[in-house]
Amino acid sequence: MKKAFKIILLSPLMLILFLLAFLSIKYSPTYVYRLIKMNVADVYDYKNFENRDIKGAKSFHSFEKKNEETYIESLFNDRVSQSGFKSFNEWAKKSQTTALIFIRKDTILYEKYFNGFSRDSYFHSQSVAKSFISFLIGTTIDDGRIQSINDPITMYIPELKERDHRFEKISIKNLLEMRSGLKYNTDFLPILNIHAPWNDEVIGYYHPNVRKILLENLEVESEPGKAFEYNNYNTSYLGLIIERATKKTVSKYLEEKLWSQIMEYDALFSIDSKESGFEYMPSRLIARAIDYARFGSLFLKKGNWNGKQIISENWILKSTREDKTISRDHYPDWLGSGCKRNYYSRQWWGNTNCDGTFQFFANGNLGQNIYVIPDKEIIIVHCGNSLQHYNDGDLMKIAEKMRE
Repeated sequence: MKKAFKIILLSPLMLILFLLAFLSIKYSPTYVYRLIKMNVADVYDYKNFENRDIKGAKSFHSFEKKNEETYIESLFNDRVSQSGFKSFNEWAKKSQTTALIFIRKDTILYEKYFNGFSRDSYFHSQSVAKSFISFLIGTTIDDGRIQSINDPITMYIPELKERDHRFEKISIKNLLEMRSGLKYNTDFLPILNIHAPWNDEVIGYYHPNVRKILLENLEVESEPGKAFEYNNYNTSYLGLIIERATKKTVSKYLEEKLWSQIMEYDALFSIDSKESGFEYMPSRLIARAIDYARFGSLFLKKGNWNGKQIISENWILKSTREDKTISRDHYPDWLGSGCKRNYYSRQWWGNTNCDGTFQFFANGNLGQNIYVIPDKEIIIVHCGNSLQHYNDGDLMKIAEKMRE
């Protein structure tokens, strides 16, 4: 009886050990270590990775300031009430908001930091990084190092077609629009409701050699240019193409084309490992919140920064406006289909309104947003570490209020 009881107790442990051994062989011991240590991603993850430095500009444009604190905080009254809190400050604390910035016509109306963060703090971009990678595809085209977004990705990563000729049908445009047809596992563990260890979001985030995954492991599942599926590997492939086309690391090229041109502070970009040295393109750019606002301002101004065209205006327009030639049938129902709907362009999100106005935004997990309201010349930056009492839909409602 005792022996049987011991076997019953040891069985789950043996199963766990077997699973860890299997994952170590399939993905690497480093992957398993990171998976156990970090578990669910948060905004402090960059401290667990090697990071490349990105230097800011020697001189930079400073925004004017005009205090509209009472008005800006009043815009969150509905969210504060909905969350069951008594004040904006209580909401900011409990929502784990870390930064909130409002800029209108080059004037800071509101800039505050919460929960131990300050202007000098690093803010994890999460998937806001995708919009920066898209920017670099635009500058690479401007530089003549990529011919067109219609180029097949095999023009820059030829070894893929040797593994599967279907990669030749995937274009850079397909990657930008999240319509590549690449296979992407999104399994969750039942009961626990957390990502499974074989979930591609997890593998891509913790694996110490993402290049190897891109070149050897990924598969084409469906026809490119059709269905939209949010897939982090699309952005990683874009980063690999930038690396191949420029013969520079993505960090160095980002410094050259953007950071050293307009940014006030230095930044970081986490890499998968020192040995591999490949930036985690979809989400591990680390910067200051005010520099995220500068990026939003650059796109609001259609790529022109104090008289200098940093990136072509056409790229900005194509990246942030809805492409109405794409059938709404290719998008999931939750994006909507009426005059008030969401869209996805070249690694940027957007909202349309029934009066013809729109907003576009870079969006990241746990409450990272660079939200641009073009007709009001307003940029909103929100950073945080939770989605319990905040989501990007709050900013859409605030945009409506600011138009009233």
